[in-house]
Amino acid sequence: MASKKTLAKAQHIREILDDLYPETPIPLQHEDAYTLLVAVVLSAQCTDERVNQITPLLFARADNPYDMAKLPVEEIREIIKPCGLSPAKSKAIHGLSAIIVEKHGGKVPESFEALEALPGVGHKTASVVMSQAFGHPAFPVDTHIHRLAARWGLSSGKNVVQTERDLKAVFPESSWNKLHLQIIYFGRQHCTARGHKPEACPICSLYHKK
Repeated sequence: MASKKTLAKAQHIREILDDLYPETPIPLQHEDAYTLLVAVVLSAQCTDERVNQITPLLFARADNPYDMAKLPVEEIREIIKPCGLSPAKSKAIHGLSAIIVEKHGGKVPESFEALEALPGVGHKTASVVMSQAFGHPAFPVDTHIHRLAARWGLSSGKNVVQTERDLKAVFPESSWNKLHLQIIYFGRQHCTARGHKPEACPICSLYHKK
């Protein structure tokens, strides 16, 4: 159970983020749940900017699981090479597309269990799809959020699983879907991993945990 002091801190941080980022567009360009799922798979160890450069090329060839499952894995791999990890990602995209067609009638499944059973889809990817495509409360934790939660003293999590649990305990469920995007934007603009100056940061200047 989080302390009153931690809950008050979390509330203040949320107010700062709401002020800075009243709108939270999804950074990965997509048209539907399927194209979002593929984009999130591609984003592993790759910038959103790079993914957004590559997905139009990929989706011009196949923007639905039926067409993607028909593409040779080698062709997918050649297109997505700039995103890195292309051998694994191309197999995952081809494999998950085939399963969506065979087991889910061509529609991305709307459950954590079914999503996490797909090749290349872990809990974080499933959380992004559940929150951003389907609107279910989820708190996807990436490296930005993991880092900032520790900096702000909201989590002592040694891994993203514990950090997710800690953040869910201090922020209201209704805020999760917007808040995780706000923290990502904040991490990129104000609270970077390198060269960060806590005294100049709108949140760390108040709550930096040394």
